[in-house]
Amino acid sequence: MIELEPGSTLDISLKEDSQGRDRVEVSLVAHDCRLTLTPHQARVLATELIMAVNRAEVRSNLKHSQNVVRSPQPADQKKRGLFHQAFAK
Repeated sequence: MIELEPGSTLDISLKEDSQGRDRVEVSLVAHDCRLTLTPHQARVLATELIMAVNRAEVRSNLKHSQNVVRSPQPADQKKRGLFHQAFAK
């Protein structure tokens, strides 16, 4: 059970239909709303949720990294790239 907000919960459970087949039931308890899925449909939904969360985390990390202020490097350190080290010797 997942509490969405006070008095509103999301419940996920495994049920059997009238023919004995497994079904995943997602219920929004406060609104008496129920979504019944086959295991395959539930897996696709879970995958879509995970991908959406990953995109949100990447977006958040990108916004955070753009806000990070980096201190400027001294002039002599800027010339220490890959090619400058190879040819300086």
